[in-house]
Amino acid sequence: MMPSVPQLLIVLVIVVLIFGAKRLKNLGGDLGGAVKGFKEAVKEEDKDEEAARIADQDAAEAAPEADSTVVRKTDDQNAA
Repeated sequence: MMPSVPQLLIVLVIVVLIFGAKRLKNLGGDLGGAVKGFKEAVKEEDKDEEAARIADQDAAEAAPEADSTVVRKTDDQNAA
């Protein structure tokens, strides 16, 4: 069950009385900075994962060519 608007206002007034407006402002700023840092870390992680995925794709595309060269050398050695 969701609290109603008057109930939320009463809770807000009690919180302001207990902690004070300045302390809540500082807390809000700290919380905002933490959220900003978290978002930046998530974006950086996504970039790292994308770079790793691209590198894996490049390696996978290059790997079959290298395998076929090894097989041809092996076949040439068996024929000799």
